[in-house]
Amino acid sequence: MAVDYSGTWKLYEQENAEEFLRAMSVPVLLFKMINEVKPITTIHQNGSEFTICVKSAVRSHTNSFTIGSETLFNSIDGKQIKATAQLMDGKIVIETEKFKHVREIEGEDMIEYWSLSVAALSGFECL
Repeated sequence: MAVDYSGTWKLYEQENAEEFLRAMSVPVLLFKMINEVKPITTIHQNGSEFTICVKSAVRSHTNSFTIGSETLFNSIDGKQIKATAQLMDGKIVIETEKFKHVREIEGEDMIEYWSLSVAALSGFECL
């Protein structure tokens, strides 16, 4: 059965956020603010088409993409990156030269992993 990511999700836990944001070269002031806020993520899914909006007091951004099609994504550090989202074992996987981003549903939670060779960031729950 296909996984439906549609819904509104609130960050409730982060692990290794500061290390990850430093590794992404996010400016110190910005990563201190990011570390303090709890963004709300809203996902609209229509088959293989997704719109993901992340809102916080610090910044908001929206990415729309179709699984399997190259897309210009707004990254966590505010830059735009070309990548292709894949659906692998029910997980949304976006991989670039700089990072790998994986979303998956576990029970009532959406787990989101960002990883580099030196750091990782994760954690969201359904509202």
